[in-house]
Amino acid sequence: MSHFWKPTFTYLQYAQVCARAVRNSLKEEARLVAIRRDEQGLKYAKWEAGKQGDVKNTLNTRTVA
Repeated sequence: MSHFWKPTFTYLQYAQVCARAVRNSLKEEARLVAIRRDEQGLKYAKWEAGKQGDVKNTLNTRTVA
C-alpha cells in the first residue's frame, strides 16, 4: 500500500501531515502548548577577528491551517 503515497509524499512529509492532524485535534490548552513546541528558531552570531559579535535570534513560526 505504501507504493501509492511514495510518489507524492516522502516519509517526512507524511509524518508532518500526521503531526499537524494530531495537534489540531487536541483541546485548546494542549493545542497551544503543542504549537509552541513546534516553533523552530535559530541563533547566530558573526565572528570577526576571533571575537563573537551580537547574537541574533530568528524565529520561524508555522501557522496552523
